[in-house]
Formats: sequence, structure tokens, C-alpha cells
Amino acid sequence: MITLDIFADPVCPWCFIGKARLDRALEQRPGHSIVRSWQPFELNPTMPAEGISRAAYLQAKFGQDGAAKMHVQLLEIAEAEGYDFHPERVTHQPNTRDAHRLLYWAGIEEAQEAVMEGLLSAHWREGRNIGDHATLGAIAEAAGMDRRMIQRLLASDADRDTIIAKEDYARERGITAVPSVIVANAHLVSGAQPTELWLKVIDELSGAPPEATRH
Repeated sequence: MITLDIFADPVCPWCFIGKARLDRALEQRPGHSIVRSWQPFELNPTMPAEGISRAAYLQAKFGQDGAAKMHVQLLEIAEAEGYDFHPERVTHQPNTRDAHRLLYWAGIEEAQEAVMEGLLSAHWREGRNIGDHATLGAIAEAAGMDRRMIQRLLASDADRDTIIAKEDYARERGITAVPSVIVANAHLVSGAQPTELWLKVIDELSGAPPEATRH
């Protein structure tokens, strides 16, 4: 098995698009030997615990014109590639440390894929607050995890230091933005790369000849 260590934050729109593109590549190579390991990297580690208004966040980070241009660009990509993506529904910018704690626990239970998909869908399709413990509990339960246990863990400080240490280690490895993928603990792929690139990566890793991978 070949591991992709994916450093991502579910409130990053490029992480949504990057995952969707990688999903399509993996679907087109059903015999792949890829295992994804989602790693924490908070875009806004100093975000207040309760989060802030999405509009205020975008204004402060990009300015009105910059935010509008990014919004249009993302919607154009989503429409062209056929993604169910609704950034206009996002009104709250959450602190995501608890979401990353949930992803960490999901990794222990081999439920990371379902949890990451749940987080991305809740935020970017439904406009739900993924900093809210009730929302996180529902996402965990939908992924097959014990909701009551997750709620108890979220109410504690369990593994907060672990998430911070993992993010510090990521920065030491040269990760500065998300999404960033370390392939087989050796090669760094940055950004929301197109499906075609991931198909080439999967084929190269599997050692399959080009003729065989077109069918």
C-alpha cells in the first residue's frame, strides 16, 4: 500500500476541490493501492474558539474585490467539473481544531474518509458550523463512530496538544499551505492538482504501462 499524507483544512475551498479531483482519479483506477491519511493543518490557528462571520473573515483576508474574484473562480471550477459546491451558504468561519481532533480519532477507527467527506459536505454544501460540537457529533455518527464518546472527548482537552504537535511537525517538513500531499513519505505535491495529474501519479506508483491504464 502507498500512503498519501494529505495536509488539509476542511474550511479551505481548494481542499474541497482537491479532494474531489483525487476522488475521481481513484475511482478511475479501482485496483489502486493508495491509502489516504488526512493530517491536520489549520489555516487559522489563532481563530477565536467560537469563530467569526465569514464575510468579516473574507474582507480582512482578501479585501472585497479579492474575495469576490476568488468566489467567482471557485464557482466556475465547480460548475465546469460538476461538483456540488455552495460557498454562498457559508456564513460562519469556524475554528477547526475540534474538527481536526475528530479527524484524528477517525484515523484510529479507520473512518477518516467518511469524516473528511462529512466535514467538507457540512461546510461547503450545507453551510453548517463545523466548529459546533453537535455538528461534529452528527458527522462522527454518520461515519459509524460512537457519538456519545465523541461528544465526551470534544468536551475535554483530549489530543489538543497532539494536533498542535502534528501541525508544528508539518511546518518543519516544509508544509506552508493546503492542500499539500506527501506521496509515499518522499514527494510533495502542492495545491488542488487536476485529476489527470493524479492519474499519472497513481499509474507511476503502480508501475502499470500506459496502454494498460487507459482501459
